[in-house]
Amino acid sequence: MGNSSDEVTALLQAWAAGNAAAHERFMSLVYEELRRRAAAHLRRERPGHTLQPTALVHEAYLRLVDQRAVVWQNRAHFLAVASQMMRRILVDRAKARLAAKRSGQWMKLTLDHAADVTVAANQIDLLELNTALERLAVFDARKCRIAELRFFGGLTLEETGHALQLSLKTVDRDWQLARAWLFKELSGRNTSSTA
Repeated sequence: MGNSSDEVTALLQAWAAGNAAAHERFMSLVYEELRRRAAAHLRRERPGHTLQPTALVHEAYLRLVDQRAVVWQNRAHFLAVASQMMRRILVDRAKARLAAKRSGQWMKLTLDHAADVTVAANQIDLLELNTALERLAVFDARKCRIAELRFFGGLTLEETGHALQLSLKTVDRDWQLARAWLFKELSGRNTSSTA
């Protein structure tokens, strides 16, 4: 991001205390990063998707400012919550599109460019991924949260560890296990898979 994590944390704390100027400065610092992350998510969407990165960021932002009970701890915490909001927005849109049956195609995206996982030509359905993450959360919420932050938030292993207050070694190990579990789940659901 090119700026001090301490500065971002201080701005978050000032924003939480009601400082409007801190809020504006904070958003100016993180906006482009959020937009880049949103653009990365949308590149993995089905062709012709109508949601633009700016719209996804703005919709996530509206949900974030509604989170009055959240005490922002630091940049990683904010990005973690933002990633969760983006996931919800994309899943909600996929469900609405499926319910409306406007298209016969499923929303497709790669599992994770950082994961180096391939499932049926590197494509999976967003709703299947969401369902798999929900199943993972039932028996291992931490691994689910790590996968969500890495996939939807685009957080690095270090940022994920910081957001969840875990060691880098723990995050790396859990990420590998979560990826393997998701690969198995999603491969098993794909009838065209040879795995």
